[in-house]
Amino acid sequence: MSFGSLGLHASLLDALAALGFTEPTPVQLAAIPAALAGGDLLVSSPTGSGKTAAFLLPALDRLLAAPAQATNAQNPYRVDRSAKLAARAGAARRPGRPAHGGARGQGPRILVLTPTRELALQVLAAAHAYAGRRLASALLVGGMPYARQLEQLRRPLDLAVATPGRLKDHLDRGRVDLARLQVLVLDEADRMLDMGFAEDIDAIVASAPAGRQTLLFSATLEGVVGRLAARVTRSPQRVAVDAPAAARKLRIDQSAIFADGFAHKSRLLDALLRDTALTQALVFTATKRSAEELSQALSLRGFAAGALHGDMRQNERNRAMQRLRDGRVRVLIATDVAARGIDVPGISHVINFDAPRGAEDYVHRIGRTGRAGRAGVAVTLLGREDRGFMRAVERHTGSPMRIAVIPGLEQAKCSAPPSPSRLYSRVIP
Repeated sequence: MSFGSLGLHASLLDALAALGFTEPTPVQLAAIPAALAGGDLLVSSPTGSGKTAAFLLPALDRLLAAPAQATNAQNPYRVDRSAKLAARAGAARRPGRPAHGGARGQGPRILVLTPTRELALQVLAAAHAYAGRRLASALLVGGMPYARQLEQLRRPLDLAVATPGRLKDHLDRGRVDLARLQVLVLDEADRMLDMGFAEDIDAIVASAPAGRQTLLFSATLEGVVGRLAARVTRSPQRVAVDAPAAARKLRIDQSAIFADGFAHKSRLLDALLRDTALTQALVFTATKRSAEELSQALSLRGFAAGALHGDMRQNERNRAMQRLRDGRVRVLIATDVAARGIDVPGISHVINFDAPRGAEDYVHRIGRTGRAGRAGVAVTLLGREDRGFMRAVERHTGSPMRIAVIPGLEQAKCSAPPSPSRLYSRVIP
């Protein structure tokens, strides 16, 4: 089926054609018609499946079908200046106006909540790609200037993309009003809950109109995510889309290598990074400190390496991502939270230097490679204690994980780990 068969607005179809998108992915095929029908939706799908378009396209279709303000016929998102000024003047005369933001009634019609700044930026970029710069939007995330966000909040908004913590802060200070909200999207709800945003999400939902449409996307719809869904949705339709195991095998070659300890892992990583088939690699560590130190160690060994973690300022994180996209960085060492939502075509390898916390985190990590049908390689370095984790991944993915060995670096053939003060001085013999 084509996008044209889904009932989307003609201007969205034109934008998709210009971007080279002709056929919807399985999650788009299932979710878009359901969202266009107007009911609440719960969607579980694997990473890299096209879920961003699955919620953005029907939400933008709603804007195009019913513009909220007086508009120019050639530009349905462009707000008439007189209507805009009248709204501001009227709000200024009413008590209870937000202290630092725009007038009440100018809040977003669509709100997308994401777990990280990087993912929020990607969602906003996709929205503008589909609707053009005429879309009145705001990016409300931590680590970015308040002044710019306040400026965005002073105008009637079509779309706001936010992280829960920063949006809750704006709500508490009376800077944003959700009275106009028509569509609420919770993107990667499982990750937001993992990061401790449950209370913020509940407060945001309590500030939104009861009659809104809610679209919740998550890798899983069970457990805490299921309880959240019960709180924020009404009689939702459930959509579960999973990539066939055969397709996953074709896209990503998955293997595990058992290591004796840190020194052995370090030697294995060095060998993996010298693979001539590797174009760019994303290496995952468990902690921010490990990401920074391993990046420095690899740089000393001659690798074009960089780090990405939660302690970095936003401009530093933006620079790290731009260097990766430009090809100036060949190896990026990252933590789970910082790497959420990364979509860089050049990433051929994902290497788990530290094993992830669970099978779902594993799927999210390896999904940074093998995207959009490209081939990818995922290698996980495991200790003897990680055999249970390996079995959990195999149950979750429905396919066995191949055990690999690098000749000369077999398990139990490397020396004991060096002392803590020399962890990175003996990576290579």
